[in-house]
Parts: sequence; structure tokens; C-alpha cells
Amino acid sequence: MENSLEQQARGVRTADQHPRFDLTCTWNPTVPDVAEARRAVIDLLKRIDRPPCGRAAEDACLVVSELVTNAVRHAPGPCTLMLKVTPDGRSLRITVRDTSPRPPRLQPRDPGRVGGHGLHLVRSLSRELETTWRATGKDVTATVSLGDAGRAGPA
Repeated sequence: MENSLEQQARGVRTADQHPRFDLTCTWNPTVPDVAEARRAVIDLLKRIDRPPCGRAAEDACLVVSELVTNAVRHAPGPCTLMLKVTPDGRSLRITVRDTSPRPPRLQPRDPGRVGGHGLHLVRSLSRELETTWRATGKDVTATVSLGDAGRAGPA
């Protein structure tokens, strides 16, 4: 079976000569490989001047896994993952674009339930979480810190 992932990554120098790093992955109507989405995060983070510590990279991978999985489960059609390291290198903006107009729904907490906890994880690991509606669906964007600044430490 042919892989339907199209990737475009670039490290672009801005006017102040600081590189800006972006990566876009688009899956056609086939089901995306969530492990491939996590690898895209790791590949992008390896390219920045000071790659983040293990915990920050793990958090980013978990957020990507949850957002891509939600898009696959709840939206028909193609899914796009867009990753962008902020110009200061301190944050990663993770956007998943899907074709569903329905907003992400936070399930009530229930430790006995299997599934339905992903959005809670995303909210706890992200500095910001926002949804932007488009004519053909929505973008769900989470901003994850790439450093330990302001972090309370291991839970």
C-alpha cells in the first residue's frame, strides 16, 4: 500500500537571520499513521538550534498523537498536521486541520471509561488551545512549551 503522506519542511531565515521552522503533513482520505505524525515532530525538533529536553519533546508528541487521532475518529476526509516552531524557539504550535465543523468536545472525567481523555491531556500539556472554524472544517491549535521555563516539574 502506498504511503499517502506528503511532507514539506523548511528552515527559513527571517529578516533578523533567526531560522523559522515549519512542517506540514497532509494525509489524503486514507487513515494517517499517528506514529508517523510523532516522527514528524521529532524530525522537526532535531533541526532547531537547541533541541528541547526529552520531556518537552514527549509532550509535543503526545499532543500531536491526540489531536491527529481525534481528527481521524471524528472527521471524514483528509487531515493536515502543521507544526511551527515560534521565532524565539520556545514553543511549538501544533495545528490539525480536519473536515468536521463540530468543535472538539471535552468529555466529563471518568477514570472508569476507556477513551475520551485525550482532550484533557492536550489541555494540560498545552499553554494554549484554540479552535478556528473554516469553510470546510476547522483547525485545532495547541501551543506546547519547548523549554522548562514556567514548568512546575514532573507530576
